[in-house]
Amino acid sequence: MTELNTLWLTETIRLREEHAGPLEDLEANRLARSAGGDLPSRIQRRALWLAERDGLAAALKHWLQGARLALLVLTVLAVISGAGLAFAAMGDGPHPVNVFWALGSLLGLNLILLLSWALGLVFAGEHGASLGRLWLWLSEKLARDAKAAQLAPALLLLLQRQKLNRWALGVLVNSLWLLAMLSALVILLMLMATRRYGFVWETTILGADTFIAVTQALGALPALFGFSVPTEEMIRASGDAALNIESARQAWAAWLVGVLLVYGVVPRLLLALFCLWRWKTGQTALRLDLNLPGYAQLRERLMPTSERLGVSDAAPEQLHRVASGVTEQQSDGALLVAIELDDQRPWPPHLPKNVSNAGILDSRESRHKLLEQLSRFPPARLAIACDPRRSPDRGSLALIAELARSASATRVWLLQAPPGEALDAERLGDWHVALQQLELPFADCAPMNWLETGHD
Repeated sequence: MTELNTLWLTETIRLREEHAGPLEDLEANRLARSAGGDLPSRIQRRALWLAERDGLAAALKHWLQGARLALLVLTVLAVISGAGLAFAAMGDGPHPVNVFWALGSLLGLNLILLLSWALGLVFAGEHGASLGRLWLWLSEKLARDAKAAQLAPALLLLLQRQKLNRWALGVLVNSLWLLAMLSALVILLMLMATRRYGFVWETTILGADTFIAVTQALGALPALFGFSVPTEEMIRASGDAALNIESARQAWAAWLVGVLLVYGVVPRLLLALFCLWRWKTGQTALRLDLNLPGYAQLRERLMPTSERLGVSDAAPEQLHRVASGVTEQQSDGALLVAIELDDQRPWPPHLPKNVSNAGILDSRESRHKLLEQLSRFPPARLAIACDPRRSPDRGSLALIAELARSASATRVWLLQAPPGEALDAERLGDWHVALQQLELPFADCAPMNWLETGHD
């Protein structure tokens, strides 16, 4: 995952917690603390874990796929629009082409929007907003992921802090117009290569000298690149009718192509490259704003001045699938732990020499202490003893899942009822269903052989 995507997901998590309240993040905070590093790296590590757990990382992939499809749609529209400009400028062929109407058709809208973009860049910094909103809207629609709706606002807020949104949209706007101008240029050359066009200019209130001056002024810069400019006699003669002279037609055609290339294609190319350069250099300055309330509140939890146990967060609405992040190379030994056993049951049972006893977890302090220990020294095998006479509430199941993620392999031991008591079949079935959803193996007999040797 790129650095930009990491910052993006971190900002998305911050916005989500700002609007919907704090997430259940005990395990995320613990893993971020155990990984070490400075505060920004811990905040990002916490956010990535929460994003993976809650599906935001997958939503980001869907959003990026939608963004690429939206960009493809806009690219096709730009190419078609450019071709349409060329066809509109050159007409149907039999009638002569009015050179200044053709020039207005090819460059008029482009130059107006280019001026609007430049003024917005200088005075407001929100240029290209309409095209940018269209792209964001298409990206969200094509992503087809409800969670992706939180990503676009987070991206805009992240980029606005370094004013990178103007350069990102600048790359988009100028690149699309560059494609439109290139499409118009290609179609223009194809039409001129396959049809014979005559060129005229017409006026009622302006004199011929005005058109001569304008034509020569516009052709001065293209002339530096080898494009020919009609002579004064050709320009003056074209005011009455299209000259049926091959050299005149070629001169006007070269002048029109040169003006389109120099004043239409080249500016958009240079601006697109400039915006891309500013975007690339600006990305290196992207940082988390640690002064924001959402990040400032995490400082004590991720970089505590003293260890504080007993933090209580709301239970998650649903349990998440267990996927251990610990490999056999990272772990060692075997451990037995029990959850909330009463005093009537003798504990611990007789354990083999290589199996450690983690005791009974019956308080927040004991849970946090063990989880912190497991984050530093994960066991290769972990057995979790549970009393199936208790209901499998969300808190207990979440603790089991968190413990299981801290070991290479985990088994749940559903203890037998004490002598003279019987287990509730319905409640035992609830335990079976819950553990199956967690995809954890379970049994009603002690897994001592497995703990000792690694196999039954």
